[in-house]
Amino acid sequence: MAGSTLVSPTVEATLRKPHVSPAHEAWRRFRRHKMAVASLVVLALMVLLVVLGPLVWRLAINDIDFSARLKGPSLNHPFGTDDLGQDILARMLYGGRISLAVGLAAMSMAILVGVTIGAIAGISRGSIDTALMWVTDLFLSLPQLPLLLLLIYLFRDRLKMVFGPEVGVFLMIVFVIGGFRWMPVARLVRAQFFSLREKEFVEAARALGATTTRQVVRHILPNALGPVIVAGTIDVAAAIIAESTLSFLGLGFPPDIPTWGRILYDSKEYLDIASYWAIFPGVAISLAVLTINFIGDGLRDALDPRKVM
Repeated sequence: MAGSTLVSPTVEATLRKPHVSPAHEAWRRFRRHKMAVASLVVLALMVLLVVLGPLVWRLAINDIDFSARLKGPSLNHPFGTDDLGQDILARMLYGGRISLAVGLAAMSMAILVGVTIGAIAGISRGSIDTALMWVTDLFLSLPQLPLLLLLIYLFRDRLKMVFGPEVGVFLMIVFVIGGFRWMPVARLVRAQFFSLREKEFVEAARALGATTTRQVVRHILPNALGPVIVAGTIDVAAAIIAESTLSFLGLGFPPDIPTWGRILYDSKEYLDIASYWAIFPGVAISLAVLTINFIGDGLRDALDPRKVM
């Protein structure tokens, strides 16, 4: 027929291919990582247990029963009891919310500070970039654990007086841990900005008159968030370990607030006669950190545009 154009089957199939959103494509890639999907399910179950578990398992965390002290796992106490006869399952369900909340809050703070400093350094040139990276390198060179202990000794009592024992220690631990986890995020964001600000779509936006703020918010930052999300999952795991370490050293939450690390600290004198007391919180910490790391691996594969899956 005159004026008609033949279209090959391959081109026609390409034209008919439905549009797939970036979120849907990332989810499809993430589902290919079996360990990441399994870890996401396990972590979701752990979150549901620590959030909804106390509504089902109603034993008080501070009920003392000397007649049941150091009893092994049973129907009445599935995780056993401690040296005061307190139910370990109830204390772990309560403490899990604190441990996971510390990890998420510290991660949010580290990402907020790191993205802000990295974005300013990445879009700036000259002295501003140099000064910000000097501060980042300075924080990276500081010994974290001794400085954490020093800050806790200096400010723990003051924060307890102002905000109360639980909220004060929570804020202190979140700010201290988050304050020492933003540097890798800042360097990562800065490197992403250096790479993306010379891309064609950013140059096109600049040629059309887009301001620097619009270039960052609408074009550069959304394309740099993939590695940041992956780094955030690592920060959650690192924050949980840091909080557990501080609690295990007796410098975290007070003894009547049972985080997973605090339960481990309380069990250290009874490892020979009540090993279950340390096994359950140790497994919970290890499982939370392991699942978060696997989820980070899955996100890395899902958000990497160069990886074909």
